Amino acid sequence: MEKEHELWTKCAVFHGHECGGLAIGYKAALYALRLLESDFSTDEDIVCISENDCCSVDAIQVILGCTIGKGNLLFHMTGKMAFSFYNRSNGKSVRLLLKEPPKEMERQEELYYYQGLDPTDIFDKMDVFIPLPERAKIFHSYRCDCCGEKVGENWIRLQGGKKLCLDCFRRYDRFRV
Repeated sequence: MEKEHELWTKCAVFHGHECGGLAIGYKAALYALRLLESDFSTDEDIVCISENDCCSVDAIQVILGCTIGKGNLLFHMTGKMAFSFYNRSNGKSVRLLLKEPPKEMERQEELYYYQGLDPTDIFDKMDVFIPLPERAKIFHSYRCDCCGEKVGENWIRLQGGKKLCLDCFRRYDRFRV
């Protein structure tokens, strides 16, 4: 219980405040650890694909070690309160989808509601439908011929014989004037 309180405090400090969204991510992350038979990911062993970019994601970063920088936190933006978790080490995976709450709640009420529930009462547990992404790659960088800023090769576009970043590239579309 002491460790869970410590983890919750760590999540709240990282996020900046306590809220129901953070509690949802907190419960999802703890549930994922249990279901994946894993622990904090120091590299890319644990992967999370979040279908939203809300408060919940901060708790997932703190508890699971899934971050954008390490390449093991990815977004599949559907606007759903759903998270797919993968363990590269043992092949386990799970998708957690938030169940419908019994009623509309005020912010503080929502926080207490989710804090008081077991994760099995918060989420529908299902199979993932997005295949496990490959490990993050490190790309060579090129200098944009227009603005001069360095850009990873996977983001460079060729136009008029020049290597251009996405900001300088002008997409050809005959239907837009």
